Amino acid sequence: MPATETSLAPETDRFPEGSVDAAIYPTPQAALEHSLVPLAMGETCWLIPAEDGLHLRVEPDALEETRRQLDRFDRENLDWPPPPAADPAPTRKRPPLSPLLWVLAVIGMFCAQGSLPGLTDAALLDASRVFAHGEGWRAASALWLHADLGHLAANAVGGLLVFTAVVSTFGTLPGWSLIAGSAIAGNLLSVSLHHGEVYRSLGASTAVFAGLGLLTGRALRLAGRPHRPHRRRAVFVALGSGLVMLGLFGAGADHIDVPAHAAGFIAGLILGLLAAPDLASAQH
Repeated sequence: MPATETSLAPETDRFPEGSVDAAIYPTPQAALEHSLVPLAMGETCWLIPAEDGLHLRVEPDALEETRRQLDRFDRENLDWPPPPAADPAPTRKRPPLSPLLWVLAVIGMFCAQGSLPGLTDAALLDASRVFAHGEGWRAASALWLHADLGHLAANAVGGLLVFTAVVSTFGTLPGWSLIAGSAIAGNLLSVSLHHGEVYRSLGASTAVFAGLGLLTGRALRLAGRPHRPHRRRAVFVALGSGLVMLGLFGAGADHIDVPAHAAGFIAGLILGLLAAPDLASAQH
């Protein structure tokens, strides 16, 4: 039986009969991205490799509108993705030690709660004590107390991660000052929402979410600098990321003080916006 003979068809034979070129692209990535345009229009299209690049082919009656939409796609994606934003945050070769010292401190306070039964009631955030007796300092002392070992472990791990990021970004002294200020402000805001009610709260989670708010506020300040390309997208990503983290870890389970978490996040967000360095002149 004789062997079957094969021959290479001319390059133009690869093109589907009746199709026309909408565009030619030098790289597969560009061709694949642009082929989504006619597909989104509901039109049939083909990507055909040739010596001069990848040909995007469409039906003749769809050619004019496809080219119009391809031009629009290119205009909308001009300068996207934007170049990385210049960030003046200090670079650190080693992670800061202070967040680990904070973890050891809250563990020590938890042990003190076990050996001193009256400590928890004396220092937790109690709405009646704050408003009837002026004990506003409880907004700070309650941040060091925890209800049980699971509560302590969750806040210790979260605090170690978030506070390390805050201190690494803002600096040690400014970072801890901002964490303390926003956490206390968050607790005061939270207890104000429960004025006249029976409300008792404790735990470092308000500080953890305040730290998250600080990072989000700073990211918003950086993303919203003037003349930044696609500023609205960058602001949306920064704020959306913070809110997603707040929703994932700040709500959902029983005995979680959602208003306190949200209050801490809002206080941190505001302070983060205010405390971020002036980036308006950073154009490169």
